[in-house]
Amino acid sequence: MNWFPIFINLQDARCLVVGGGAVALRKTRQLLAFGACVSVVAPQLHDELAELLHDGRVVHAGRAFESDMLANCALAIAATGDSTVNRKVSETARALRVPVNVVDDPSLCDFITPAIVQRDPIVVAVSSRGAAPVIAREIKSWIEAQLPRSLGVLADVAGSFRVRVKTRIASPLARRRFWERVLGNAVANSGSGESADDFRRMIEAALHSSAAPQSRGMVHLVGAGPGDAELLTLKALRLLQRADVVLHDDLVSGDVLELVRPEAERIPVGKRCGKHKMAQADINALMVTLASQGKRVIRLKGGDPLIFGRCGEEMEALADAGIPFEVVPGITAASGCAVDAAIPLTHRDYAHSCVFINGHRNTGDTDIRWPAYSTAGQTLVVYMGLNHLASISHALRLRGWPKFTAAALIANGTRPDRQVLVGTLADLPETVKRRQPVAPALLIVGDVVNLHYKLISPQDGANEPPGVRDAASEQIWQIA
Repeated sequence: MNWFPIFINLQDARCLVVGGGAVALRKTRQLLAFGACVSVVAPQLHDELAELLHDGRVVHAGRAFESDMLANCALAIAATGDSTVNRKVSETARALRVPVNVVDDPSLCDFITPAIVQRDPIVVAVSSRGAAPVIAREIKSWIEAQLPRSLGVLADVAGSFRVRVKTRIASPLARRRFWERVLGNAVANSGSGESADDFRRMIEAALHSSAAPQSRGMVHLVGAGPGDAELLTLKALRLLQRADVVLHDDLVSGDVLELVRPEAERIPVGKRCGKHKMAQADINALMVTLASQGKRVIRLKGGDPLIFGRCGEEMEALADAGIPFEVVPGITAASGCAVDAAIPLTHRDYAHSCVFINGHRNTGDTDIRWPAYSTAGQTLVVYMGLNHLASISHALRLRGWPKFTAAALIANGTRPDRQVLVGTLADLPETVKRRQPVAPALLIVGDVVNLHYKLISPQDGANEPPGVRDAASEQIWQIA
């Protein structure tokens, strides 16, 4: 991205609009809304633009554009519909170092005008870098519908309390949390009819009842889901945007990490199968230390933290240290990967139960009590079994699972580089060895895997022979 979003003060600034049609009218109104003094250059004017002249809000030059018209201008907009004139305005403005916008031609622009949602003094700007203005307007409409009309009133009232709150609550961290709590509740509960007095009473009550800042913070153990950032829960997203520090596993995708509050400290702690940057005991100690400093700590884990995420151990450590904590569930890898492979984990005709097991033991072996798992009417989901797939397949077959039992290995499920390898317990290990998928990967075993061929969409290769579905190769099927 090479367009830096910025807000500029145009109060009483002289701005030039070249053009007299409907587009020029729209741009002129936008500039006037932010306090600019607008000069319009055009031989003829749109009727509504001419009315603005009568109100004394706009100055009109009824002749062709000339370079001296840019003198003392804060910015210029070319909206003539004539590419030759627009280019001349752009080249002249750039030579004079006056920022210029040419409507519908980003190559001639120094700045672009976004779609704007205004709740003065709150302004939300949405831009597509000029590539898809209709999309930007659609997003604007969605935001417009979400933000209460009284939001600007709330912002003004909150601004009038800043000095008092700063005097009453000296700690910057405690002060930020006070505003998060008060304003978060106000926005969540506001409609359109709240007055400034309503908001003043609300903030006064919160200020008078605010207790002394606690010496200890809190830890949120948050599930980041299988990779796709859109699969985060709303609660997880809200917490990520309020965090002071985030301790994250390697399995957490970059798209999810981009949603963390920019000012928050990010600490990678590893926790990928076989590769740990930090021992679990050290992670536990770090969480306790950070929370004891009054920080809001997020322990961010791939998938669901309570399913093979060692979250239970961390909860115990926090409880022993007297640190308050909360667990926020996430979509586990089994659900995410099954959806990616079009495999239902249960089905009335094929599987009446589903079992999750860990294919990688604490000791590094695969000494799992396989006899406990039935071979009939059951789906088996094996986490962290990629490096032991051959031995897992062998162990299952020794304990009664037929060698032709359908099996699928999904690597990087829900992510752009996902791979779905489908076969049987007998041949899947060889397919995996040949294709060499990378972790994280999850194994699904059972008759439900056969539904993959029927349920996957036709464009993704339905009714094709067993093989590989690879997102990196546009989901083209290949014989395994």
